[in-house]
Amino acid sequence: MKHLKKIGFYSAFILPILLVVGFFLGGWNLLIIHAFVFILVPVMDYLIKTDKSNVPESEISAVAKKRFYRLVTFIWVYVQLGILVWGFSVISSTALSILEWHAFSTGMALVTGGVGITVAHELGHKPEKLEQFYSKVLLMTVCYMHFFIEHNRGHHVRVATPQDPATSRFGETFYNFWWRSVKDGFISALHLENERLQKKGIPFWSVQNQMIQFVFTPIIFVGSFTLMFSLIQSRFVWEIPIFFFVQSFFAFSLLELVNYIEHYGMVRKLLPNGRYEKVTPLHSWNASHMVSNFLLFQLQRHSDHHAFAYKRYQILNHYDESPQLPQGYSAMIILALFPALWFRVMDRRLEEWKKRTWVEG
Repeated sequence: MKHLKKIGFYSAFILPILLVVGFFLGGWNLLIIHAFVFILVPVMDYLIKTDKSNVPESEISAVAKKRFYRLVTFIWVYVQLGILVWGFSVISSTALSILEWHAFSTGMALVTGGVGITVAHELGHKPEKLEQFYSKVLLMTVCYMHFFIEHNRGHHVRVATPQDPATSRFGETFYNFWWRSVKDGFISALHLENERLQKKGIPFWSVQNQMIQFVFTPIIFVGSFTLMFSLIQSRFVWEIPIFFFVQSFFAFSLLELVNYIEHYGMVRKLLPNGRYEKVTPLHSWNASHMVSNFLLFQLQRHSDHHAFAYKRYQILNHYDESPQLPQGYSAMIILALFPALWFRVMDRRLEEWKKRTWVEG
């Protein structure tokens, strides 16, 4: 079982393979990656039992230090960069119909956003400079580099409070949440970075301002490849920047769908001293479905992640007492796109969570 788990984390590489295979088969086959993520994975999650096992306490230290798990995430960085550059080549040299172009762009977003941002999230929490650098590289490919600031220094501090843009409110549709989270998350990152600079006596308009770096780095990245392919093809390849920004939009929208799911309706108690109670595994929705957790490097064990953000993905625990999603993220993402169905399924579970944590607690 231990070896199966180790190999299972390589299943994330199925997505770029499916994107490439779908392209070369052509036509409707471009939707193979979509069918895998949103049909086959939910079906497998439903048929295969959830994995609620945790790494034994005596083995946690050893498992956390194993290079294998870190190597998987490092390899992913280069695979994602390679598949994106390949996408630039495809989109600038192949005549695609509007539907094919849309399928290819959203398929790329499943790679860069579905798995890529998940890996960036994992690496961005780690203290090693190389891992943080790789996190920023992945976020650059989806134009969401401010996530590195807002998620670590904002979201993890304010989660499950009205002050957190990335915590969806009870009764809030995904579409309303998307606008608030994207807008306020960027503004929050600006404020957090400005505070950091002020403490060091550095002016806001400085090359040391990470937010300025984060805005221009994706533009420089796509601009460089646009220039390179333009020189190769002896024309201005306008298709590349359009494709890059469109797939980025879908990629970070996928992230916001996950944000919406992870903390829907979660609220921490406000204590008499004016502070909120400590974040615990009760303040994030959890899902221990085996297949989707392999694809997402156990991101769905989100309850433990928020309680202990420093933990590496391979040692995250399942907690029975955490609020449990009925299915993995692939299925829940589809549900979140239909507010009436989402509220019907999730509001009842949220009320049960409130009774357990607010009334009984």
